[in-house]
Amino acid sequence: MAVALVCPDKFRGTLSAAGAAEALARGLEAAELDRRRFDEVRRLPLADGGEGTLDALLASQGGSRRHAPVTGPLGDLVEAEWGLLPDGTGVVESARASGLALVDGPNDPLAASSRGTGELIRAAVRGGAKRILVAVGGSAMTDGGLGAVDALGWSLKGLQVTVACDVTTPFLDAARVFGPQKGATAAQVALLTRRLERLAEVYHQRTGCDVLTLEHAGAAGGLAGGLAALGARLEPGFEVVARAAGFEAALDGVDLVLTGEGRFDRTSLDGKVTGGVLEWSASEGVAHRAVVAGQVADDLKAAAGEEGARTSEASQPGAGVEGLLADVLVLSLVDRVWQEGEAWARAGLLAEEAAVEVGRWALERLTRPT
Repeated sequence: MAVALVCPDKFRGTLSAAGAAEALARGLEAAELDRRRFDEVRRLPLADGGEGTLDALLASQGGSRRHAPVTGPLGDLVEAEWGLLPDGTGVVESARASGLALVDGPNDPLAASSRGTGELIRAAVRGGAKRILVAVGGSAMTDGGLGAVDALGWSLKGLQVTVACDVTTPFLDAARVFGPQKGATAAQVALLTRRLERLAEVYHQRTGCDVLTLEHAGAAGGLAGGLAALGARLEPGFEVVARAAGFEAALDGVDLVLTGEGRFDRTSLDGKVTGGVLEWSASEGVAHRAVVAGQVADDLKAAAGEEGARTSEASQPGAGVEGLLADVLVLSLVDRVWQEGEAWARAGLLAEEAAVEVGRWALERLTRPT
């Protein structure tokens, strides 16, 4: 019995993680070699703790979508969505309450606040959430989480909160690393950094937590650090989402793992979905692994080889990029069309076609005499 697991991230701007999973799964289900097909194709859309986490978890686990009016990043009222999973976990994305995409016109990086995220956490608790998973990413602010902390009354009141972080940025580096993306000038970055320095002192004085020592604390403009000061746990986003989605159980008995995203490059191997899936599945002994992405960086194409490497000796966690990709088939959607823009317009169909190729590749290897 041949079993495949499809577990992509979103293809930003074209396919949600669930949409990508469905397109890739259809391709694997259509793949055939010498009358052999996959007996089962499992779908498990994933995320790394940034934007798309809510959609991915609701698609994989079920649950319900809820809405609440909260304060937007620049003070306007916004209708923010959150999710309640079947196990009682409330999923809050900071981007839906405090996101840069919610700003109509130029952002004000000095005024932008995380208050709405704190309000959305409170709304989730009122809506019956027993614990909260906060996904950070795509935020408009660099306020060190002060807005959210104020909205929560400087206390989680015993609530279990896990922050799924898609970066490892330290608290004081939040302005320097992310400020320019949010419209901050060099002078504003310097001012925001001084604010973060002072806020770190306040957090230490009021809560006893030294956010300067915490990995991930700079995520979402320091929102992660602010929530950590109140007692939230900061964890790598992919691991949090994979655990909540049941990734480990989904790997049981799998012969092929197929993942993917919009752009596959070296950053994909640093805590993101694609790299996490490849490393985790390799550690579980899954011999056949593949990536379908909108674009693939040239160095990763070279590391994987045009048809995937033929040897698996180096394909072990911790073996570096070349080792991790040594036995992985990597396909790019833009390589399947004449013009790059065509790949985005036809992403679903192209992903399905690429998955047919992946399926035949895996089935051919599965039928080789041992």
